[in-house]
Amino acid sequence: MRLALVFGAVALTAAVSASGIAYWINREAVLTRTQDATLNDFRQQMQNRAADLPARPSAGDLRTTARQMAGDGNSYDVLLIATGTDGRAISGASDADTFTLAEVPDSLRAAVGEKQKVTSANKYAYHLFWQRVDHGGTPYLIGGAHVDGGGLTGYMFKSLAQESADLDSLAWSLGIAAALALVGAALIAQAAARTVLKPVQRLGEAARQLGEGKFETRLRVTGTDELADLSRTFNAAAASLQKKVEDMSAREESSRRFVADMSHELRTPLTALTAVTEVLEEEVDNLDPMIAPAVTLVVSETRRLGDLVENLMEVTRFDAGTARLVLDSVDVADQVTACLDARAWLDAVELDAERGIIARLDPRRLDVILANLIGNALKHGGAGVRVSVRTETAASGREELVIAVRDHGPGIPEDVLPHVFDRFYKASASRPRSDGSGLGLSIAMENAHIHQGTITASNVPDGDGAMFVLRLPRGGPGPDDGEDAGPGGGDGAGDAAGGTGRGPGADEGGAR
Repeated sequence: MRLALVFGAVALTAAVSASGIAYWINREAVLTRTQDATLNDFRQQMQNRAADLPARPSAGDLRTTARQMAGDGNSYDVLLIATGTDGRAISGASDADTFTLAEVPDSLRAAVGEKQKVTSANKYAYHLFWQRVDHGGTPYLIGGAHVDGGGLTGYMFKSLAQESADLDSLAWSLGIAAALALVGAALIAQAAARTVLKPVQRLGEAARQLGEGKFETRLRVTGTDELADLSRTFNAAAASLQKKVEDMSAREESSRRFVADMSHELRTPLTALTAVTEVLEEEVDNLDPMIAPAVTLVVSETRRLGDLVENLMEVTRFDAGTARLVLDSVDVADQVTACLDARAWLDAVELDAERGIIARLDPRRLDVILANLIGNALKHGGAGVRVSVRTETAASGREELVIAVRDHGPGIPEDVLPHVFDRFYKASASRPRSDGSGLGLSIAMENAHIHQGTITASNVPDGDGAMFVLRLPRGGPGPDDGEDAGPGGGDGAGDAAGGTGRGPGADEGGAR
């Protein structure tokens, strides 16, 4: 549209300018030619006819001479004025109904009757003067001259209606030419848009598709101009990017498969080791004091390894996109209480939750989130952990379930806050080992995302502890998220980190 407007503006400016110049040149040429021919003829008629008049002509003589001057094939009327035999001014017109002295402007009469000084530069005392006037809506040329050496003054009155009509026709023709130029400019703009802008638009659309992940997008290359070179370059870049993305996707898929297979293969020996460590744990009090610490270490590390394997399997489910929700309408206060009771945290946590707040969510995944957040707060914040449950209306208008977990510990360092949900992140390089796997908070965030919710971490403004805030849509996630129809339709991750019935060993995520 902008190209068409620019072409149209340029064409219109050029056409109007050319038409105006052409009209002005033709107008001057037409009027000057008519004017010069008429005035020269009138001058000649005055010179020829004046000699034939008597020194004191009568009104009849003037009228006859005026008719002769106008009747010699001329298209103008004549008015002659002279001094009669009685000394008074008399006049004679070729057509008294058309042209009288009243039609002659006073300024023209004054100029015609003014006698000028004869010099070397001015050989005549009187000159021929003319003026264009509008009379009754019709343009006229009026000319006048005084005969030197006599008392005769003559005026001619010529209609310029034909010339005006010719100029009007010319103006219409030039206007039509300007309109045709404007239409032609629009057609040229359309052709330019198709040959120049359309390929650019296709290139922009292809770039958008490439940005959306459609790496098979290619442009059809035609011609040998710069746009064709640009299209070839785009196709080459798209092909290279597609190959790199496919290679990266293949490597990522291979890595996920390796972690999943490794985790699955480790479960069988871990099951046997867990059974053995449970027996050893029961007999630790009866073992030799030199052996008991080693047995205790084996038991704790076996459990830690089991947690790590389960967390890795859960992470691979999220990465592979196979994690699904089993939604149910639950009382949030009851759900939080069940999570605390299963891990014997009721005495260590202050709960601020009214019964009757019903939300549609996956109870097992909410339990995983709460176990990780509350366990993390208890481990690093000590006593005084507080869990509050409320509902809010988001800016988008949807109602949200908000669960805040606050502790009264030292807080989270500012440089650590952006990384608390990163996998395997350790806040201190000098303390790379911890009781957790460093995946708990990451898994909690993934479980919030699958609900179309989020978790934020921050320090309390007064410097007294940290706060994690979970926000979930109260009415459940939208239709785009995977959801199983009923209970038992989950993804087999029921024993993920922090799952119900696992005791207080929730993973702290390696954040603090």
